[in-house]
Amino acid sequence: MIEIKNTNVLEWVKECAELTNPDSIMWIDGSEEQLEALRAEACATGEMIKLNQEKLPGCYYYRTHPRDVARDEKRTVICTTYQKDAGPTNNWVQKDEMYDKMRPLFKDSMKGRTMYAIPFSMGVPGTEFAKIGIELTDSIYVVLSMHIMTRVGDSVIKLLNEGAEFTKCLHSKAQIDAENKYIAHFPEDNTIWSINSAYGGNVLLGKKCFALRIGSWLGREEGWMAEHMLILCIESPTGEKKYISAAFPSACGKTNLAMLIPPKELEGYKVWTVGDDIAWLRIGPDGRLYAINPEAGFFGVAPGTSADSNKNALISAEKNTIFTNCALTEDGDVWWEGIGYPAKGNLVDWKGQTRPAFPKDKAPKGEEMAHPNARFTAPAKQCPCIASDWESPEGVPI
Repeated sequence: MIEIKNTNVLEWVKECAELTNPDSIMWIDGSEEQLEALRAEACATGEMIKLNQEKLPGCYYYRTHPRDVARDEKRTVICTTYQKDAGPTNNWVQKDEMYDKMRPLFKDSMKGRTMYAIPFSMGVPGTEFAKIGIELTDSIYVVLSMHIMTRVGDSVIKLLNEGAEFTKCLHSKAQIDAENKYIAHFPEDNTIWSINSAYGGNVLLGKKCFALRIGSWLGREEGWMAEHMLILCIESPTGEKKYISAAFPSACGKTNLAMLIPPKELEGYKVWTVGDDIAWLRIGPDGRLYAINPEAGFFGVAPGTSADSNKNALISAEKNTIFTNCALTEDGDVWWEGIGYPAKGNLVDWKGQTRPAFPKDKAPKGEEMAHPNARFTAPAKQCPCIASDWESPEGVPI
């Protein structure tokens, strides 16, 4: 039983509950017993599907609304008092204007639902690099995914009860209304609001929202950087290690590079994964640049991921993984275009329609069995090439 003693936390949760009007509030402690009960509930209501547990132990399937399948950059906004503080590449809305627009959308949005309160840490709880957040949501999918992507548990609650500051994250899937979907960041208030989406990056508010957008603001204020960068370690045949951080746009190969298997021409070399998407970097006491991966999981694009393109990612997602908008096979497995082997028989596509697999798996554009942005959400610790020091409190030297 969670006991929250931090009055700032309690007052904020009360304020959000009065706005969204849930039937009840459940605090998430990260225990397997609680998570298993939520998995069972999500499967009973149809929110999620339990996959073939012999092939994919601990794995589940989640399908979003056809108009809610990706991050919506046009409706992702930075809300500050003055536009100059929003950064040159972001969409800006004046913060008071955005609060006024979103409050009516949140009003009673959780009526008839449970509000789940998720205390989480980006980075290892209690370390210098780590930051704490609390996400309030009406989605079990968010609870289960945040448990994979962040650190959730007693250690975070202990820090909150000791008075730790936290980023305030409020999400409601509401009506999943594409015309009233907003993912808004209020860095001056250390706050994130997301409404009318139930898809990954829009609702797992520890990811791009906190780790990059709010993180960039916190980094500017505190003297560090939050960057869209992988972190990997190259080990030479003699055991020498070099850590590299590299920036690439979304969906162009960061995860594949971070989990690279050296070719036979480089026999004896090893590549170890520290992070595949986001890096928090700062200058250490020795004057060197150090980096951590603030996340605890991988939110990878499934289509095109195969044993040839990224065997390590496939192994990472063999258990305890949530698959989103992939195709389902007749025996309860998942499939997507570019997985490396043909589908057999009928498939249930990402829209929930049962169709025969296309010959040679070459579906016409727009008729793919898996959505091109289908995802797997897998624990980083399951990656066979995860670096032994990927959770080093001081980070790794770049």
